[in-house]
Formats: sequence, structure tokens, C-alpha cells
Amino acid sequence: QVQLVESGGGLVQPGGSLRLSCAASGSIFSTYAMGWYRQAPGKQRELVARITSNSNTNYADSVKGRFTISRDNAKNTVYLQMNNLKPEDTAVYYCNRAPPSPPRPWGQGTKVTVSS
Repeated sequence: QVQLVESGGGLVQPGGSLRLSCAASGSIFSTYAMGWYRQAPGKQRELVARITSNSNTNYADSVKGRFTISRDNAKNTVYLQMNNLKPEDTAVYYCNRAPPSPPRPWGQGTKVTVSS
């Protein structure tokens, strides 16, 4: 069973940066595409970044050029470097398997607040 633990969120001013980490248990992490999702208050959860097992990446238009997803298969960890943060990036961020694989049980997420 894959367990997911996200960390690295916090309060940051507009234009600032944060680096999120997600530790995944389970040996099957390395064979799946992984993604970072976010859910803002009152909105549906959305996929913002995806990385395949061989590190090909895709991004939502809203974060392209500002966010970078990466992974360390030896550590079963996926990262999200977020630069030039905007108030609209405020959300709880989660990691999980990415399409085409269905998500596993969600972790607790890590909250990111972008505000002056």
C-alpha cells in the first residue's frame, strides 16, 4: 500500500518561492508517473504537474514556467519547486500517482498560502 506524506508548505509573499516534498512508501513508486495536485478553497482538486518514471514532465498552463517537478526514485520522493508564487497559487497541495494511473489514498497535503 502506498502512503504519501507531503511537506514544505507555508506562508509566503507574492513573488516568493517554496519547495514541496512528497515521500511515498511502496516499491511501486518508481514505476509510476507521479503528480502534484492542488485544491483551493471551494474548488475541485486539479493536477498541476506530472512527471513520468523516466522524468518527462508536463505542467498546467497556470504554473508553466514557474513550477518545476522532479523525482528521486532512490528515495521514493517527488518534489515541486515553486517560484514567483501568486495569490492564486494558495491551496492545499497533494502528491499522488498521475494519469493514466488512478490515484491512491490521499495524504494529508501541505498548505501553501501566498499573501502579503
